[in-house]
Amino acid sequence: MHTLKLLFSPIKIGKLEIKNRIVMAPMVTGQASQDGRVTDGQIAWYEARAKGGVGLIILEMTAVARGGSAAALLGIWDDEAVPGYKKLTDTVHANGAKIFIQLSHAGRQTEKAFTGGSLPVAPSAISCPLGEPLSKEIPRRLSLEEIEEIVEQFGQAARRSREAGFDGVEVHGAHGYLIAEFMSAYSNKRHDAYGGDLEGRMQFPLQILKRIRREVGRDFPIAFRYSGNEYVPDGRTIEESRRIAPMLQAAGVDCLHISAGLYESFWSEIPIHGTREGVNADDAAFIKQAVDIPVITVGRIKSPAVAEEILALEKADLVALGRQLICDPEWPLKTAAGRYEDIRPCIGCIQGCINRGIVQGLPVACVFNTASGMEIDAGVIDRTNRPRKVLIVGGGPGGLEAARVAALRGHRVMLYEKSDDLGGRFHLACVPPFKQEFASAIKWFCIQIDKLGVQVELNKEVTPELVAQIAPDVVVVATGAVSCMPNIPGIDNPKVVLAEDILAGRANLGNRVVVIGGGGIGTEVADFMAQRRKDVTIIEMLPEVGVPTGIPLLVAQILIPRLEGYGVKIRTNTTVKEITEDGVVVIENGLEKTIQGIDQVVVAAGAVSVNALAAQLEGMVPEVHTIGDANSPRTLFEATHEGAEIARKI
Repeated sequence: MHTLKLLFSPIKIGKLEIKNRIVMAPMVTGQASQDGRVTDGQIAWYEARAKGGVGLIILEMTAVARGGSAAALLGIWDDEAVPGYKKLTDTVHANGAKIFIQLSHAGRQTEKAFTGGSLPVAPSAISCPLGEPLSKEIPRRLSLEEIEEIVEQFGQAARRSREAGFDGVEVHGAHGYLIAEFMSAYSNKRHDAYGGDLEGRMQFPLQILKRIRREVGRDFPIAFRYSGNEYVPDGRTIEESRRIAPMLQAAGVDCLHISAGLYESFWSEIPIHGTREGVNADDAAFIKQAVDIPVITVGRIKSPAVAEEILALEKADLVALGRQLICDPEWPLKTAAGRYEDIRPCIGCIQGCINRGIVQGLPVACVFNTASGMEIDAGVIDRTNRPRKVLIVGGGPGGLEAARVAALRGHRVMLYEKSDDLGGRFHLACVPPFKQEFASAIKWFCIQIDKLGVQVELNKEVTPELVAQIAPDVVVVATGAVSCMPNIPGIDNPKVVLAEDILAGRANLGNRVVVIGGGGIGTEVADFMAQRRKDVTIIEMLPEVGVPTGIPLLVAQILIPRLEGYGVKIRTNTTVKEITEDGVVVIENGLEKTIQGIDQVVVAAGAVSVNALAAQLEGMVPEVHTIGDANSPRTLFEATHEGAEIARKI
């Protein structure tokens, strides 16, 4: 790879010099205390990213008034918060990075549980169309007096931020929160000085900026984040966002941070797997032409080459990495050293960060960085003073992570896999459309365990006799699961195949197909077949296909409309009664119907564990542990984290 001259060159935001062009994007960690205070866990989280070599950290969304958008969110609404933030900024500075705080107000994107029972507020009495998990209640329209009060809250929050040792503030005007609500005709229907045309809708953020500048002085950097394109009807377009940029610069903003989308267009706010890298860079470039202050771009930036290219083409002055730094906090250091193969790739799966963090309300974590969110307890892998012979049975992600962590601890590790390749059933996850980047995770694992000296044996099925021959001190059973066939009359018909047989290329594709199961695997195999112009019908017993069937929200926002665009027929509240020679008999909303002319039935109806080995080894080996699907069918997140946890205890 060519020398990354621009990525590691310094830059000034206002009068503040940043050592390189790498920014850690603001991401809610879910680790704040219930009263909005910074915790030791959060400090450890940011310390790891500062040690990893970023030039600038932008702290996660921090509320200027009580009543954030969720539980465990940071707040800086009183002076008592300052000492905790001072501890955070001192830690970040001690590790060579600068840090801004992102000041925000939730607006209508919250609910009574977080506002003390009062209605959310907004520029207009219009509820968030997304609904749950947000409030479906109509927010209260802010009065002029209340607007002035919120402006003051931003000013005082900025004052506290400077007192706490932050190097600057970022005003959060993106993603449909209160400032964004005022700025957009999509949510602002006011007819007074704060609404109407663009100049009126900009009055609220401009007054906030003026008040902040009065509190922090001329030399304290102020950044402003907003969505270049909101991707909703009547929402702000990139052309209007470009018109906004000079207004912000004239108001004293030192840096612009260009994101995208709203909660209603979540897919653009948090782009998932299959999205091109640097997806917002062209929008940032368009806005950059209208100002002469630094511009940050963000959005699915994960490879050093793409980051450098964005800078070289002058699309932006700095690049912000979000989930890639959750996955690998040392991305900057590894990049600077040319250790590109050691960068743990974010595959955009959103299992640990978005699904666990935002949707489930738990601390943000990562499928492949099993220390993320647990930096205090798991951030350092200690070497053992009692090396042992460890046998890992199964080369899926759980087994690979167990092998990696055990080897890092100094154990002598052997990994046996019965197939001719590592990765297990995770290989199938790389086959559906727009998921090919998943393969990069397995490639990374293979490189790491090879460097660590793990002995890998392929095409070796482990039996009790083989274990007796190897004589390990510890066995970790990571044998996974296999797909199961439901008990349906006619299931033994030759036209019935498993979804995994389709994805693995072991079965030819039919032309008229019924897929039994509308969960993640069922919809993905339907996507795979529909892309090949097959006539596909999905049968699902639940009332809805999408999040209720276990598909992550952001994936469902993209996948379900794509299936509908292909003409895939989705029949919910439906079960299969019988498979006949010519079709499939179903019970749909209590009525029996026959889908005729079907030449293939694809089953995606769950899996069963493969775990006989663990019981067979009872009494043969001093320690036997079972992880992942071998325990019971579960998520990729659970498999890798169980593998790491066991390896840390051996």
